[in-house]
Amino acid sequence: MIIDNLSEFASKKFGQNFLKNDYYLQKIVQAMPDSNLRVAEIGSGLGDLTKELVKVRNVTAFEVDKRLCEHLQITFQTQIKQMRFELRCGDVLEHWESGNLLDEPYHLVANLPYYIATTIILKALKDTRCQSILVMVQKEVALKFAAKVKEKAFSSLSVLTSSAGEARICFEVEPEAFVPPPNVTSAVLFIKKNSSRDDKGFERFLKIAFQQPRKKLSKNLMAFFSKEKVNQLFKKLGLNPHLRPHEVGTEIYHQLYNQLKDNLDGKQQPKRKRSK
Repeated sequence: MIIDNLSEFASKKFGQNFLKNDYYLQKIVQAMPDSNLRVAEIGSGLGDLTKELVKVRNVTAFEVDKRLCEHLQITFQTQIKQMRFELRCGDVLEHWESGNLLDEPYHLVANLPYYIATTIILKALKDTRCQSILVMVQKEVALKFAAKVKEKAFSSLSVLTSSAGEARICFEVEPEAFVPPPNVTSAVLFIKKNSSRDDKGFERFLKIAFQQPRKKLSKNLMAFFSKEKVNQLFKKLGLNPHLRPHEVGTEIYHQLYNQLKDNLDGKQQPKRKRSK
């Protein structure tokens, strides 16, 4: 399959922006953990990053675009025969239904389509086989995952990430490094995992806590839990009732959840009042 015009070939449906800058491709590889574990790559695209990955690791690639699957099978036929490269075509989320993406420990390394990046990272945080996450995403998304307490970008994603490991932004990538160029700046996010968490109750609790980030955390919680219960808990934990969601650390969120989770089950979140 010959691809003459990348801009016209890129699919909006799959959020394709091909990274064609060798400098950044090398920087991604250099940022990988010093480990011989297999690499899972999601959205291999034209295989530019894949070509660098298979030089140093065994790779299992996931690609949803049938046109690109055909291209990758031809491009990496030698590596496939050498069992250094495995291609799995189809929706990666369907491959993930069993809970683990691969049957062995692995590192996730990918240039993720923006529309699915957050979902993929959250899946990887829960996957017990995933040891680390090194992904190119929209800068705004990377900031939310990597933010520290008291930073404005600190969010429920930050809490979920710090519950499972440590995150940092490695470097930014300008739109001109892609074909076609996206409308946003990208960033490479690295998360070193030390555990895997899959607690839907905790995720639901965080949505309540961060529902209105600019309001006081206590007020957000009182929209769901009783005012008396929240006030008693804040006093017990020595928390300032005026704290906003981004000013409370991950450990405190776990303490709050452990005290409130019995009141979380089976209760529906109230509807917001419409402003006149």
